[in-house]
Amino acid sequence: TGPGGPDGPDDEDGGKPRRRGWKRFLPSWKIVVAGFTILAAGVFGMIAVAYANTPVPTTTQADVDDEGSVIYYSDKTVLARLGVKRTIVSIDKVPLHVRDAVIAAENRSFREDNGIDFKGMARSLWSTVSGTQVQGASTITQQMARSYYDGLSKEVSIQRKVKEIFVAIKLDKELTKDKILEQYLNTIYFGRGANGIQAAAKAFFNRNVDQLTPEMGAYLAGRIQNPDAFDRAEIAKNLAPTEERYDYVIKGMAEMFPDKYGSLPTKTPTAPKRAAYTQKNYYKGINGYMITEVLKELKRRGISQEDVERGGYKIYSTFDKKLMAAAKKAVQENTSGLSPEIHTGLAAVDPRNGRVVAFYGGPNFAKTEWNDAFMSEKQAASAFKPYVLAAWLEAGNSLNSYLSGKGPIKAPGTNPIKNSHDIPGGSVNVVRATAESVNTAFVQMGQEVGLDKVIAIASGAGINENRLKEAQQSHAFAITIGSGPVTPVEQAGGYSIFANAGKHYENHVVIKVLDRDKTTVLKENDQPTQVISPDSAADATVALQQVVKDPRGTGRAAALSDRPVAGKTGTNDENKEAWFVGFTPQLSTAVGMYRQQKKTNAEISLGDIQGATYPTRVWHAFMQEAMRGKEVMEFPPRANVGTDKNLAPKPEPSPTPTATDNPDGGDDGYGDYDGDGSTGQPDDQCLPGDISCDPTLNDNGTGTGERDLGTDDGTGDGSGDGIGDGTGEGTGDGIGLDSGAAPGAAVPAPKPTGQHH
Repeated sequence: TGPGGPDGPDDEDGGKPRRRGWKRFLPSWKIVVAGFTILAAGVFGMIAVAYANTPVPTTTQADVDDEGSVIYYSDKTVLARLGVKRTIVSIDKVPLHVRDAVIAAENRSFREDNGIDFKGMARSLWSTVSGTQVQGASTITQQMARSYYDGLSKEVSIQRKVKEIFVAIKLDKELTKDKILEQYLNTIYFGRGANGIQAAAKAFFNRNVDQLTPEMGAYLAGRIQNPDAFDRAEIAKNLAPTEERYDYVIKGMAEMFPDKYGSLPTKTPTAPKRAAYTQKNYYKGINGYMITEVLKELKRRGISQEDVERGGYKIYSTFDKKLMAAAKKAVQENTSGLSPEIHTGLAAVDPRNGRVVAFYGGPNFAKTEWNDAFMSEKQAASAFKPYVLAAWLEAGNSLNSYLSGKGPIKAPGTNPIKNSHDIPGGSVNVVRATAESVNTAFVQMGQEVGLDKVIAIASGAGINENRLKEAQQSHAFAITIGSGPVTPVEQAGGYSIFANAGKHYENHVVIKVLDRDKTTVLKENDQPTQVISPDSAADATVALQQVVKDPRGTGRAAALSDRPVAGKTGTNDENKEAWFVGFTPQLSTAVGMYRQQKKTNAEISLGDIQGATYPTRVWHAFMQEAMRGKEVMEFPPRANVGTDKNLAPKPEPSPTPTATDNPDGGDDGYGDYDGDGSTGQPDDQCLPGDISCDPTLNDNGTGTGERDLGTDDGTGDGSGDGIGDGTGEGTGDGIGLDSGAAPGAAVPAPKPTGQHH
């Protein structure tokens, strides 16, 4: 056959062979080249248009002269001013070796490049596209543009990066290299609150910039990369990060300028000694605790400490200046005779908005930075029981329900749990069980409603959910009597669900933040969560009032003379932690105490301190001052939510005692306000000594039947309601290790850095 036959090549376009198979779908090289050219031209055109339309910001040097922020108390008086005032220096005042060090650290091609580094750009753009953090590959010109001029945000995005590149290229054409470096050195942040090279020279070496040595310049230049992280490391006595960075800089200087700095790596391989870092005056006393909590919250919400110290913000905190002083006074005056190893944390939260209005975290931040109000996670003991009560009511059960008042009680996965004192007759209603902190009743409540419901309510009230679940896993139903760790601020905010009709606002210390243009950049979270119903909150509060009002209540010393109070005591195993958490309609306050041995940092017993003693006294002293002059507000009336759920037999009434009967008034010596039959009175009568239905009785809980608070010898009746051995050793209603009960939660001691003394 001929060339056109089946065995010869097919001609196409002048005799070229026809492509067969998958190759026939590929476009010709001409089409590819043409398409690429058109695409490149389009992209280049768009870039050219974008570049032409990107203006150079016009902010002047004076605008960045002093960018420190101000933190205010809630009354708008100044709490602190953060940031160091800039001292602008001309480039000729900066030694050449300092300039060389900065170039070696941040941008070794600075003298030659046109404002951008293409290799660094590629790395940065790739990391952004791939979803990782943008690499630190910006040139000095780019960094200067970002720090010096308004209009360039710091968000991690391609759009911001492209705009920054365009501005850098334009600046490189308009400004000399020395001018760019001058503006850069006067605005960049070095740490310790120092913006600009002169402020840094003072902060780190107590010298003027023109007195810096090459080694000092290298150290400061190395800090530019991550000043906040380097600050934290050095405060923690970890010098490795800054030493590593210093080594990088001096080797770069030696490589770039061998004739001048070639001997640096061998001559001075270690960074020069810095001036001692001392917190500014506004960190001394209790102020440092407030400032630190504000900075922590701002960081969680996207504003770093560096941003604060250079951003010119007005930050309005929740702290009440007078109540902060009152908290300090209440703690120090009521614990002054105790061992210095004993720590007290106090936190007060407005239940109507979640604002932390006052707290006591320690005596002096300059000496000990550990904040007991926010950082010390300790077992809640019986102060956790109100969340169990709330779950019980939410499940449709009433306060009139009867539960076991006699121990021990066995629950799945939990060792037998005893009471500090058993209730005569063996049954107790919910109100009395709350007033006297009866363990067995609360374990039964938890079994009936399920621990998942208890944890859901407690976490909804602001208690850390992960810690609660860990406690459940470790101790099962012992969580109902407080084996889970909490902080004072969590407890103060948690009880807000009872004070505020079941609603919880997230605890916070910042109301709002304004920028230098008075634009609100951070708003207060004012959206509450309805954790329990208003009716459940009202009935829970009725029971919690009896803790303070009833002569048998464990928190009688918390009573205020002019207004209603509700709350709960708590004392942990071996008196290791002691609590009182209580509230009025306007304020919820928690006081927690523990003892940490100075030599070992191990937590040890508080001795004879229980929730009903020192914590309650501190709470009373603070709340008496905090409520002074405030409107007297009543709690909502009892809602009688739910139906009776008797998990123990309801006692039968017995005949009214005569004058020849037990002079103590019955089996337990207190009368029968809860209908257990010990006096023979019917449930619906108002009996002598029954505060729950007799408004004429004093709120201070005085009357017959006063008990001792229990002693270590076991002769007391355990009114301290702690997680003790359950045998009435003064600590009360707890998980008794000696009696074979569930062990206390293994809560690690705080990780101080020499601050617990």
